[in-house]
Amino acid sequence: MSASADGKTRLVSLDQFRGYTVLGMFFVNFAGSYLATPALFKHHHTYCSYADTIMPQFFFAVGFAYRLTFLRQLQSAGLGATLGKVVRRNLGLILLGAIIHGIDVRVRSWQELQDLGVEGFFETAFQRNFFQTLTHIGVTTLWILPVLSLRPGWRIAFAIVSAGLHVWLSHASYYEWVMRRPGIDGGPLGFLTWTMPMIAGTLAYDLMASRGAAGSLKPLLGLGTILMALGYGLSCLNLVAQGAETLLIEPPFVAPSYPVDYWTMSQRAGSISYLVFGAGLSMALYALFVWICDLHGGRLGLLDTLGQNALAGYIIHILVNRAITPFVPRDAPMWFVLAGFALSFAFCYLFLRHLEKHLLYLRL
Repeated sequence: MSASADGKTRLVSLDQFRGYTVLGMFFVNFAGSYLATPALFKHHHTYCSYADTIMPQFFFAVGFAYRLTFLRQLQSAGLGATLGKVVRRNLGLILLGAIIHGIDVRVRSWQELQDLGVEGFFETAFQRNFFQTLTHIGVTTLWILPVLSLRPGWRIAFAIVSAGLHVWLSHASYYEWVMRRPGIDGGPLGFLTWTMPMIAGTLAYDLMASRGAAGSLKPLLGLGTILMALGYGLSCLNLVAQGAETLLIEPPFVAPSYPVDYWTMSQRAGSISYLVFGAGLSMALYALFVWICDLHGGRLGLLDTLGQNALAGYIIHILVNRAITPFVPRDAPMWFVLAGFALSFAFCYLFLRHLEKHLLYLRL
């Protein structure tokens, strides 16, 4: 543990894990759209690339901190005040998501707006762009709020029911719709499966709170491995649907040779296989940070800077990339893409380091 700016203790492993995730986000969000960038660092929506591992890690970290702060506030402020604070905070995050991500409606004239009408506006405005990272975090945290303070069994059951509901709705028609639209990060119903890594984060907090770093290491690794294997097993149901004779599909980081369907790991679809695997990978990776940071004292100041102000980093990197990417052509060689990323990262880090020095942290 280490002292934070507000006088409370911080878990070094969580800050470092979150800082690594922010750093990975900076890279894939800048480099992922360039032709020269290796496939592993791009979103493909048909398997789990390195780029696809980043967002589940954010949800895992949010779930960990969410359970920690909720229980702490519950003890100090009571149920009513705590629930009110959580609801206001996440409604604020959803509103911020609307500003940062935007909506789908685009009109070029007053007549076009009149023709669209109120009904047409709400039919089209929130189908795609609105449902990205910040919105999904806000909606998912509200979705799991009823079970947040309950025992692990209740939270696990809630995650299973949410996943089952997503499977049912997807097979009814939602999968076809969200892939055709196409949706972003699971679309409007993505919160049902983003529940997986967030609930996994709450379970990781329970382990750390009850067993400490040393006692949590093996359970974190074990549970993470089980979830990764389960996610991969679910992706193999694609073969059942295809009537294939083999039992195992390609590993998560390899492009599939069979036609994709709901069981394929896909960030665009928010498929259950992808997010169960992502939850497990996040938990296993967090165990590595526990071993390095909490048990052996490893720590990088750079990751602290990124991890303690993740929301500010998310907003800043979008603005910085908008300023730099117009000068990096899509067909630029990789060395030029890396130079552009280095410049983008330098600006982001300078902004975040300035905020850190002045003890300014963006919280919702």
